[in-house]
Amino acid sequence: MSNVLEHYHFLHEIPELGFQEFKTSAYIAEQLESAGIKVTRGINNTTGMVAEIDSGVPGPVLALRADMDALGHIIDGVACARHTCGHDGHSSVVLTAAQELMKEGAIKKGRLKLLFQPAEELGAGALAMIEGGALEDVEMILGFHVRPLEECHVGQATPAVIYSACSTLEATIKGAPAHAARPHLGVNALDAAVQAVQAVNAIHLPPGLTWSVKATRFLCDAGVTNSVPDEARVVWDLRSQENAPMAVLKEKVTLAIQHSVAALGATADVVVLKEMPAAEIHEEATAVIRAAIVDVLGEAGLLDTKTTPGSEDFFYYPVKKPQVKAGFWGLGTNLVPGLHHPEMRFELSSLEIGVKIFKAAVVRVLG
Repeated sequence: MSNVLEHYHFLHEIPELGFQEFKTSAYIAEQLESAGIKVTRGINNTTGMVAEIDSGVPGPVLALRADMDALGHIIDGVACARHTCGHDGHSSVVLTAAQELMKEGAIKKGRLKLLFQPAEELGAGALAMIEGGALEDVEMILGFHVRPLEECHVGQATPAVIYSACSTLEATIKGAPAHAARPHLGVNALDAAVQAVQAVNAIHLPPGLTWSVKATRFLCDAGVTNSVPDEARVVWDLRSQENAPMAVLKEKVTLAIQHSVAALGATADVVVLKEMPAAEIHEEATAVIRAAIVDVLGEAGLLDTKTTPGSEDFFYYPVKKPQVKAGFWGLGTNLVPGLHHPEMRFELSSLEIGVKIFKAAVVRVLG
């Protein structure tokens, strides 16, 4: 048995939010360095790291990427961080694969780079790594994600997960305060916000496209119950299977918000809080992963490509660096009740399979 479960249990108990992964990154760096692997910490002045195994022989440069951050939740009225997306598993798998590849001397040509990335949930971690130069010499990059039970069982893996584009928009809606007994003297920001939600719900894109938009946060409080509130904040989550329709959807949502509140005499300032691009997968990278899955699980364990409405900031790597061949696969873990659920859990035995698949992929490129 490998050390993957030891790593997982340690990381699972120290969940940290995006760009705050201080204990997490320190542990991973120490484990890599103890295995004799060179580590560069503090990429772009963040918690991100790049480790490298150099064979000393000319050849390709392959990167494996793992995200490190946890999610913020409010549980029983208390704000906390919790690993409910499996990033602790991702880091444990890539860390263990790197340690074993180093120990076995499996890299015979080229270089293997290990990207431990912060802040995936914020949609900012991959960009920070790119801006910090982590991908300048990389020719191929591989990432992965633990998959929900309905997509993939333990003993199965998909060679490509096609993620959607995602944008998070927030509107700050301004009205005018007034006494609740004289509402005609003010502009009710709550009413305007409700109008905006309904206006956005009436948006339509061509039915052949896969997309969605929905309000996910609504904050409005005058501080007392007998005053007309003068400000409300509403957040919308936008999804699109392709990048081009997302631009259209953002424009339609922004106009719907601004015009609907203007009809009541209010104004709306709309900003993008976070966005991630739709997947861009390279067939050569996918072929490497597909072969590695068969090496480990046989043909019976190889699934077809999966499409998901979820989003991943991993795809900033090929979008911003189109010369890099990107592959992103999904590991069957029997994950329930769902990603981002406060009680998310999965079968930990699957992490051993993840280590083996990554090692097989690396050996196929650098062995």
